[in-house]
Amino acid sequence: MNIFKALQNGVAITSKPLFRLMSNLPKAAEEGELDKLYKIVELELKGHDPAVLKSFVKFATTAGNHLDIKSTTWDLRKPIHDRRSVLKSVHIYKKHQVQYETRTYFSFIQYKHVTGSTADTLLEYVERNLPEGVALKATKVELQALPEHLKSP
Repeated sequence: MNIFKALQNGVAITSKPLFRLMSNLPKAAEEGELDKLYKIVELELKGHDPAVLKSFVKFATTAGNHLDIKSTTWDLRKPIHDRRSVLKSVHIYKKHQVQYETRTYFSFIQYKHVTGSTADTLLEYVERNLPEGVALKATKVELQALPEHLKSP
């Protein structure tokens, strides 16, 4: 049925079923429930290449800036070194050893005063663009109202 003919005939057209099919939002967000508020959303990034971490931190902060979210970044000055000594031969010869070392670098991004839907959108976007060799740990601090039994009379 053509939309213009439907409007002339007085048929009501709603886009709600189409909206639900096209979006990934939960039903609660569509029906007008209150959105969660987060005081801080912190991302902890681990990786073995400091250049990749620096580039991804710049990408994530730029993504936050496009959504009008204030962010701060910092990183640990010294990486964590993990050294292992292994024998060259499987059987004997203790004096012939090889040493392996891995360095793990850390970076942190902190977004402040974020709503729940914006945090979900930002985290999904950042997770989808996470480069290889980088681990991400997200921590959220939610703001909640005081319970009734703790409020003053």
